[in-house]
Amino acid sequence: MTHWFDGPLAAFDTETTGVDVEEDRIVSAAVVVQDMAGGRPRVTRWLVNPGVPVPPGATEIHGLTDDHLQRNGRWPAPVMEEIARSLAEQCAASRPLVVMNAPFDLTMLDRELRRHRASSLARYLENKPLCVLDPRVLDKHLDRYRKGKRTLTDLCAQYEVVLDEAHDAAADALAAMEVTRAVGRRFATRTERLSAAELHTLQAVWHAAQARGLQAWFARSGTPELVDPAWPLRPELPAAA
Repeated sequence: MTHWFDGPLAAFDTETTGVDVEEDRIVSAAVVVQDMAGGRPRVTRWLVNPGVPVPPGATEIHGLTDDHLQRNGRWPAPVMEEIARSLAEQCAASRPLVVMNAPFDLTMLDRELRRHRASSLARYLENKPLCVLDPRVLDKHLDRYRKGKRTLTDLCAQYEVVLDEAHDAAADALAAMEVTRAVGRRFATRTERLSAAELHTLQAVWHAAQARGLQAWFARSGTPELVDPAWPLRPELPAAA
C-alpha cells in the first residue's frame, strides 16, 4: 500500500506585491507535479505584469522589479485562468495539492480571479473536491511543542529539505512538497492510516484551533489582533454598503 506521502502530489506557490490578500497582486506563480516520492517533478511557471507598482520591500524578497515584470510578464487575466485550470486539473486527477500557508496563496488566486475574470476559484473547480495539504498546519499540529518559527525556510531546515532559491515560486513549491512528504514520514504512526482527503478535513479544524491560540496570545501580549480561522480559503469579504 502506498501512503499519501509517497504517492502523487502537486504543489502551488505564488510571489506577490505584498501580504494583503484583498488588495495585493500575484507577480509569479508555479505548479509542480510529482507522480511519486523521488520522481522527476514537472514544473509550470507564470510571470505576471500585475498592472500596479511593485513595492521595493516586495522586490527585495523575490527579486522581481517593475521593469522586469513589465518587459517579461504577461497580463493577469489569461494567467489567472491558466493557473485556476491547472489546479482544477490536479483536483480532477485526485492529486493532493500542497500549499504552504494555503489561506494566503489560494485566497490571493481567488481574488485575482474575481478581479480579472469576474469569477472565483470555486467556479473553476466545478465541484471537484479540493484536497489541500498545508505543511505549516501539519507541522504545527503534529509537532506543536517545538519552539521556533515555522516559515518554509525554517521547515526545510527542520526536515532537511534543500531550498536553494527561496522566494522563487517553483523552488518554494517543490520545497513545500518535500517538507510535506517528510512530515508525513516523520509522523507516520499518526498519519499513514489517514487519506489525504481525511487530512484535508482535519487541517481545517487544526488551523482554526491554531488561529484561536494565536489570537489569544496576541491578547495576552497586549496587542489584540484578529486571526482568520478559515482554511484553506478565506471567504470573500462582504461588499461595502
